[in-house]
Formats: sequence, structure tokens, C-alpha cells
Amino acid sequence: MQKNKALKGLLAVSAAAAMFASYGVHAQTATGLQAQGAQTGTNMTGKSAADGAVSNTNSQGMEDRSSQVGSSTAGQATSSSSSHGAHGMSGSTGTSDAGMTTQSSSMQQGASGAAGATASSKLAKADTKAITDMAMANMAEVEAGKLAQSKSQNAEVKTFAQQMIDDHGKGLQEVQTLAQSKGVTLPTELDAKHKAMAAKLEKMTGDAFDREYMKTGGVKAHKDTLAMLKKHEKAAKDADVKALAGKMIPTVEQHLKAAEQNAMAKSGTTSGK
Repeated sequence: MQKNKALKGLLAVSAAAAMFASYGVHAQTATGLQAQGAQTGTNMTGKSAADGAVSNTNSQGMEDRSSQVGSSTAGQATSSSSSHGAHGMSGSTGTSDAGMTTQSSSMQQGASGAAGATASSKLAKADTKAITDMAMANMAEVEAGKLAQSKSQNAEVKTFAQQMIDDHGKGLQEVQTLAQSKGVTLPTELDAKHKAMAAKLEKMTGDAFDREYMKTGGVKAHKDTLAMLKKHEKAAKDADVKALAGKMIPTVEQHLKAAEQNAMAKSGTTSGK
């Protein structure tokens, strides 16, 4: 009986051992299969990479499509750039339009200038002569004043001469400006009458020079100039010519008065009246 119990115990132990052994083999087998499966997956991945397997091909195909999408995006970007280029062309067109506008402005200014030149060319002969006469009168007074400054020894005469240089010099500039705007060419030297007067004064000295200068360059010349200015102010058709003649009259009247007073003193007559 004791032997049977011992035998049964040994059998039970053996069965338990066999069960544990079987469980260990099963667990090892499962672990090995999992490891093999993992290795197989790796190998398949590697094989797919090498042989172009379907799974990897799909992945690569997706990458290829990604590249295509990238290309499409780049194409869109290029298209967008082209659109910007179109804007640039539009900008260029704007620049061209600006250039055309500037050119148009220049043409209009040129047309205005041409119109002005045409208006000048239609200046009446009487008005052209008025401008020339005013220029000659002012030029003659300036030249005579310079001669008196160099030859006279009389303080009053020299003072009068300097006033002629200053006032008539300014008047000559105004006439030159008017002439330029009207397209009138002015003389550059004295006419025969004024050259003759200058030549006569050149030969004189001392008191004789002073008396002659105040008589011809002072009194007579200013009487003639005053009459000329009044005539042109009344007859001028051009408003600018008429205005300049009228502007010069008061100055010439003042000069004439000063010359007459000086001439009277030289002739021995009192100048208090």
C-alpha cells in the first residue's frame, strides 16, 4: 500500500513536470515565432526595398505622388509668379502711360510756345517800333552818362550822370525783357543821331562839356524821349507795350526837370524858381 501511494505520488509529480515542460516549450515556440515573424517582417521590408514589393512600392508610389504634388505646387507657384509678372507688365504699362502723359504735356507746352511765338510775330509794326525807340532812348542816356562820369569835373553834373546810368540802365533791362517776350530784336549800338551827339561831346572838355551834356543829353534828349513815350502809350495796340511806355513817363519827367534846373544854373540864371 505504501509503495502504491509512493508510485502514485511519483506519477503525479511526473505529470506535473510534463505539464510544466509542455508549457515552457509552447511559450518558447510562441516567442520564437514572434521573433521569426519580426525578423521575417524585417526581411520582407528589406526584400521589398530590394525587389520593389507591393507594400514598399505603394509607399514609394505615395512618395512619388508626393513629389508630383510638390511639382504641382511648384507649378502653381510658377503660375502665381507669372501672375505677378502680369502685374509687373501692368506696372510697365502704367509707366508707359506715364511716359505718354509726360510726352503729351511736353507737346502741349510746345504748342503753347508755338502759339506764343505766333502771337509775337503778329505784333503790330508800330508796337515793334515803340519797343525799339524805348530801347534806343535808354541806351543813349546810359552811354552819355558814362561819358559824363569820365569827362566832367562838376559834382552836380556827375551826380546827374550817375542817375541817368542807374535809372535808364534799369529801363533798358525792362525793354529788353519785353522785347524778348514779344520776339523783337533790339539794336546793339546807337543810331546815327545819338552817335553824332556822342562824337560831339567827346571833343569837349571842362565847362563846355558840362553845358553841352546838360543841354543835349539832359534837356533836349529827355524832351524828345517824353514826347516819344506819350505817343507810344496812346497809340500802342499791345497792352504790355502801352504799360511799359506809361511806366517810364514819370521817371523821364523827373529827369527833365532836374536837367532844366541844372542848365539854368550853368547859364547864370537862378534855379530857385
